[in-house]
This record gives sequence, C-alpha cells and structure tokens, in this order.
Amino acid sequence: MQESQDKLKSFGATSIEEDRHESSQGNSWKLLLAACSRYLNPGGYSSRESLCGRVDWNALPALANQHGVSSLLHQALPGLDDFVPAATLETLHAAYQQNVHKTLFLARELIRILDCLEGLGAEALAYKGIVLAEMYYGDMAMRPAGDLDVFVHAKDVARMKSAVRDLGYTPRLAIPENACASYLWSGYECTFDGTSGKNLLELQWALQPRFYAADYDMQGLFARAVEARAAGRAVKTPCAEDLLLVLSLHAAKHAWGRLIWLCDIARILRQENLNWTWIEEQSRELHIERILHITLGLIHRFFRVEIPTAAQEAVAADRATQALIDEIASSVRAGVEYEEEKISYFRLMMRLRERRWDRVRFAARLAFTPGPGEWQAVRLPQPLFPLYRIVRLARLAARIVRQPGSHAG
Repeated sequence: MQESQDKLKSFGATSIEEDRHESSQGNSWKLLLAACSRYLNPGGYSSRESLCGRVDWNALPALANQHGVSSLLHQALPGLDDFVPAATLETLHAAYQQNVHKTLFLARELIRILDCLEGLGAEALAYKGIVLAEMYYGDMAMRPAGDLDVFVHAKDVARMKSAVRDLGYTPRLAIPENACASYLWSGYECTFDGTSGKNLLELQWALQPRFYAADYDMQGLFARAVEARAAGRAVKTPCAEDLLLVLSLHAAKHAWGRLIWLCDIARILRQENLNWTWIEEQSRELHIERILHITLGLIHRFFRVEIPTAAQEAVAADRATQALIDEIASSVRAGVEYEEEKISYFRLMMRLRERRWDRVRFAARLAFTPGPGEWQAVRLPQPLFPLYRIVRLARLAARIVRQPGSHAG
C-alpha cells in the first residue's frame, strides 16, 4: 500500500492523511491534471501541488471520458493496483480497449476516404483525430476516436459529396440546391453519417462558420502542409505552426471545455524548431492574439508546461486576457457547458477578440449571415436570397426575446 501511495505521489498525489480538507471532486480533478501533465511534461508534474487520496474513484472514469483523456489516465495508473479500486482500473481499461477498436475502424475508413478523394484528383488534408494522435502522441489510441476530419477545397465539395456517398456516407444536413453556393460561402463543413454511426466524417473547407470573423488563409494552409503517416499510409496534414493556430481556434470556439484540446496543443509545443515568429505574426494578422495567449495560458495553468517568453509577457501585459484565463479555467474545472445558441456564449466569443472592430464584425456577421436554419424556416427563390438576412435577424431577435436573462451554467 505504501509503495503504491509513493508512486501516486510521483505525479502529484498524496495520501488522505496529508490533507483532509480537499473535496473528493477537487482531488479527482487534480489527479486528472496530474495524469495529463505526467504524459505531457514529464519534468513538470513532480512540482505540482499535492493531492489528497480521497478521490471519487467511481466518478473519475466519467470525468476522464468527459474531457477526452481516458487513455492518458489509463497510461498513468499502472502499478497502483492496491491503491486504485479494481473497478476503476477495469472501467478505464475497458474504455481504452473500446477506443483501440474504434481507432482501428477509423484508420481503415480514413484510408478508404483518402484513396477515394485522391482518385478524384482532389487535394485533402487529414488532421485531428488519429492523424494528430499518431504524429504528436506516437500512438493512435492515445486520443479519443471520434470522427474523421479532412480539410478540402470548397470547389471540390460537390463532387466529393457524391464520391463519399458511394462509400456509404450520407450528408447529415440537407441543403437546398439553390442554397449550396451560399452555404459554401457562409458555412465551413459538411458532416456525414456512415453505416457504422453518426457524424463519422467531416469535410471542411474553412475553420469555422463565417460569422466567427477569423478568416484563415486556407490556400496558405494547404501550401504549407507536410507529409505524415497514419496507419501506414502517407497523408498530407497541416504543418505544426498552422495546426497550433487551428486547434487554438477550435478550442476557443468550444470555450476550451475539454482537456484533450489543450493536451493536443501541449504536445505540439514539444516540437523542436517551432517558428514562433510566424505563429505570433499570423495571430496578429488574424487578430486572434488573445485567443492564442488564452490557450497557452490555460496549458501552463493546468499542466505546468512552459510557454514562450513572448506569450508570457503578452499575458502579463493584458488584464483582459488574465481575467479570461481565470474565468475559463474555473468554467472548465466546474464542467460549465456554453450552449452555442445562448446569448452568453456569443458574448464570450466577442470578449475573446482584442479589437473593437473584430467584435463589431463578429456581431454584424452573426446578425446578418443566413444559414441552414433560415433556409429551412423559409423557402425563397434565388433572386430573393438577400431577404434571408432579414429572416436571420428576425430569428436572432426572437431568440434574444426568449432568453432575456440566459447565462451559461
């Protein structure tokens, strides 16, 4: 028993006698952070604050699953069999095995899909998911296997939809034929269901819907792509610098609500020769410096991973960024879910932008950029499509009236 407690101390935990004032929920959270930190920053976790042994072992697997880090926790607990309840270890092992099977399935599907798109002569970049896991973790099973994310060119989407349909994939969203061009302009992805489940494939021609007002240079992203291997197949994927910014924007869109998104970026930070000058310049051009610095600040806060000096100085000089890091860190720990249809969510998205003009641009695009909801609510002929802006504004106003005092949590 003592030997197992000593091992648990090695990534931040102590026995129950050392601190009886910490709640079991708080200790479960700290244990999760320590397990992630052990894998992300082997030299940093030993200096973390101590953990009480009074962990809610029954709830821990669910918490790890919620944050997408079950595999990392599973890796951190071997050798603690006489400290960690057998039921907890069995639950984590079962989750790990299930993820391995899903990973192998998705690897096979990715190869089928890329072969299909390559046969069209269309360019595609696989990213996130199993490609990111193999490239930056060294093991496809270390991340949760959810779906397949592929960047494509907007001009190729129509023929790709037809091609993947022959592989058994059907679009989740039915876009009216006369609205397809508008959707390519205002949207960012086409999601497909497969014969083995829903939301298995996402073909993305932009990072986010247009109203987020972060207009990433997709042509440049393709031009800077690098070659990697996934499940033994050569694939093209965004370079590390692009991926860091792409994942930061993705995490911000979801209010950094899952630890795995920060773990991914922390793994990229371990790469040698990252071009930080380019990363900072690109974030300034996109006006997402605050988003980048919040992301780096949260990684340092949670995992004690060192971040570039320039980023540290930028955070120290921006009180708004410091306040947002504190607020978001508390929300992530508390499991607050920002619903993307709530006013509080859009207010947060505006606060993430450092320039007033970007906040105005976000609000204007949000108010006047129609999408599937508007096309489904009212069917207009092509010549009257400009009127969808009015439909959008009316639907948004109605939503505001229905939730006058809404707030996350």
